[in-house]
Amino acid sequence: MVRDEADYASAPRGGFKPGGKPGGRPGPRGAKPGPKPAPEPRPTGTPIATEDGRIAKVLARAGVASRREAEKMIEEGRISVNGKVIESPALNVTAKDRITVDGVPLAPPEAPRIWLYHKPVGLVTTTSDEKGRETIFDKLPPELPRVMSIGRLDLNSEGLLLLTNDGGIKRKLELPSTGWLRKYRVRVNGSPTEDMLKPLRAGIMVDGQKFQPMEVTLDRQQGANAWLTVGLREGKNREIRRAMADIGLTVNRLIRVSYGPFQLGDLKEGEVQELRPKIVRDQLGLEGAKPDKPEPNRQRRGGPAKKRP
Repeated sequence: MVRDEADYASAPRGGFKPGGKPGGRPGPRGAKPGPKPAPEPRPTGTPIATEDGRIAKVLARAGVASRREAEKMIEEGRISVNGKVIESPALNVTAKDRITVDGVPLAPPEAPRIWLYHKPVGLVTTTSDEKGRETIFDKLPPELPRVMSIGRLDLNSEGLLLLTNDGGIKRKLELPSTGWLRKYRVRVNGSPTEDMLKPLRAGIMVDGQKFQPMEVTLDRQQGANAWLTVGLREGKNREIRRAMADIGLTVNRLIRVSYGPFQLGDLKEGEVQELRPKIVRDQLGLEGAKPDKPEPNRQRRGGPAKKRP
C-alpha cells in the first residue's frame, strides 16, 4: 500500500545511463558493499544481425535503444551495416548482415527482462534532458544493464515505472492495443462529486483531444483535498492532470500503483525489483506459458539482490 503522507527520501546520486557506463556514489551509510558488476563481454567473431527485419527493430530488440532512438542514431551516422554507414532507417537486414554500433559489433539479444522501479518526484523519464534536469537513469543502481523505460511518468508524478532491456517488449506494452489497465492514486484539491466525475467515465474532450473513458473511484475527502483511484488503458501526455483540470480539480499528487498485472506494492522510492524470467514469460505470453501472479525478485539500492532461500 502507498501511504498518503509518506515522507520519501531521495535516492542516491549515480546510476546507469543507456549508452553510458555504470557509476555513482555508494549506497546509504552502513549498507554492505555489493560486488563490482562484471564488465559486459563484447561479442567475438563475425558481427551479424540477430534477426530479420527493419534495422531499427533489430537494434531495439538487441537492447541498443528504442526504435525511435535507434532511428536518431542512424541519422547521426552511428550505425554501420556490412562496413558502410547507413543514413536511413528504411533498411531491412538479415542474419547474414554485419552490424556495428559506434564501431562495436552488435551483440545478440539477451533474454527479455523486466524490472519494477519506484520513480520519485523530480526526475524526468528520458535518457537526457535539454534543461539539465536529473533523469531516472541518473538514479538507477549501477549494476543494472542498459535499460529502457516502458512508457513515462512526468516530472511531478511518482510510482511504478517498468524498465526493460528489450525494445520489442517496450513497444508492445506501450501500445493501447495491449489493453493493460494502469491504475493511479490521485490527490486533488477540491471537493469532487459523482456528477463531476461522470464526464471522465464517459470519455472527455480536452483541447481538441479525445480521452478514452477512465475508471474513476472517489475514495475519500480529506480536508481541502480528495483522494481518487483512476484507471487508464492508454496514457496521453499528462492525461489525468488535464482531464481533472477540465472539470475544475487540481491534481497535487499522482502515484501510479499498477501497470497491468504488476503492482507497486511496498516497493520503496528509488528501489528496483527484477521480475523472475518465468513471470516475464507468463505475463507476456512468451513460449505459451500460463499466466501467473508476478513474484518479483527484489534488488535494493546500494547492494546486490538478495537470494531467496
